[in-house]
Amino acid sequence: MILAIDIGNLGTTIALFQEDGTLSFQSELGTDPKMTDDRCAIDLMGVFHLYQAEPSDVKGSILSSVVPPITASYARTLRRLTGRSPLLVGPGLKTGLNIKAEIHDQLGSDIVASSVAAAALYPTPAIVINSRTAVTFSYLSNHAFEGCAIMPGMDIALEALSRHGAQLPQISMAQVNTPLGRNTVDSMRAGVLYGYSGAFDRVIQALEEAVGASAATVVATGSQTPELYHHCRREIRYDHDLLVKGLYLLYRKNTRR
Repeated sequence: MILAIDIGNLGTTIALFQEDGTLSFQSELGTDPKMTDDRCAIDLMGVFHLYQAEPSDVKGSILSSVVPPITASYARTLRRLTGRSPLLVGPGLKTGLNIKAEIHDQLGSDIVASSVAAAALYPTPAIVINSRTAVTFSYLSNHAFEGCAIMPGMDIALEALSRHGAQLPQISMAQVNTPLGRNTVDSMRAGVLYGYSGAFDRVIQALEEAVGASAATVVATGSQTPELYHHCRREIRYDHDLLVKGLYLLYRKNTRR
């Protein structure tokens, strides 16, 4: 089995794959920047126990992280539990993509993994939307990463409204059926939902204009619910597992003999 772990700013995804690429389970944990090695081991063992899997069955692992303070803790813990050091997503790892970035180590490992999966699983040119703390829009041509645009995530927008608006409550995103909010909470949600769906359409259009080619596929992944994409005029496919699929493919590309 192959273990893939992605450490994001707010959440950590743990996915276990069969040798043939079948996803056995996927679990979401909170990210703690003060994570210790022992705490990391306890969390991982708890996930394996929950899904009735054994760490000893893991033949290899791959680790993606945008939180440097705890990357080493997870790497040490994986070696401790499986007896093997994980592959780390970063410069020097074979991706199969021509990454057109001025400084390669500034490109988020989550962006790289999602792009690798999209290039392998969907028709290109493709635009990959990764919605997490920030929202990234990556344009992929034929086996090339052309570049990306980054904007704040919806949760950040809602938090900013609450923090800087004295009379605005702190809320979470929920389903909205109309832009005509009749109370403060619905009005805030409507503004963010319809505003972001319009922004998504505009960024997609701008990327296509910059490259000079329309995308055959626009695929999204990340924590944001598919509700947002239903309000976009552009057709956007939602693939919840795109990032971990990319980690599995990266592992295979770099261990194939």
